[in-house]
Amino acid sequence: MAVQKGMSNKVTLYVTRHGKTMLNTIDRVQGWADSPLTEAGIVVAEQLGRGLAGTKFEAVYTSDRGRTIETADIVMQNAAFELPLNQLKGLREFGFGKFEGELNRVMWEKACEVHGFPTVEAFFEVHKHDAPRLMIDMVAEMDETGMAENWDIFTTRLLASLDLICSEVTDGNVLVVCHGMVINILLSLLDPDSVAVPIENASVTKISFENGSYTVESANDMQYVARGVIKN
Repeated sequence: MAVQKGMSNKVTLYVTRHGKTMLNTIDRVQGWADSPLTEAGIVVAEQLGRGLAGTKFEAVYTSDRGRTIETADIVMQNAAFELPLNQLKGLREFGFGKFEGELNRVMWEKACEVHGFPTVEAFFEVHKHDAPRLMIDMVAEMDETGMAENWDIFTTRLLASLDLICSEVTDGNVLVVCHGMVINILLSLLDPDSVAVPIENASVTKISFENGSYTVESANDMQYVARGVIKN
């Protein structure tokens, strides 16, 4: 599916997920909450950087969370280029509200139970195509504090962020370091058939913008990480 915008030259967004973090490792909810990269997260960011060496980037964008900024710094250092970091609040991971820091399993199982499903798997069997939207709104409904985002708020800021990047960089490659759920929701909006679960840490999803339309060229690609592995 293409999203129509004004005319432009071709911009290719190399959208990558940050390296693995402490909260990723212990399988806890990490949206607006933040945690540092683990040793494994640093290594995979280094590998991604080496794998991207030789690719010319016009700009680098990250969310305003430390894990994406740290990843971008490591990637640039290992790819041997340096550009200013443009931090966009709109590229933040989904805001889980009161569930930030909770075990992922606990949050998703509770959401499914509230809506009459005994397991997460049972929910996905029934709601294969609209699962992302429903799951996000389920979290928002359960958060009586009102801090969690809903589908409309989340997707609006994500698409606005892409539009902003492609208005500021009108031609060439752009490195975008953001988050797993951000990438999957963008895929669900632009090309549902390319949705990949899970989005791997340091994977690259290429989204191009040309002639007024966004196109997903590849998703969840680990080839750049593989290129950057140092062989003994």
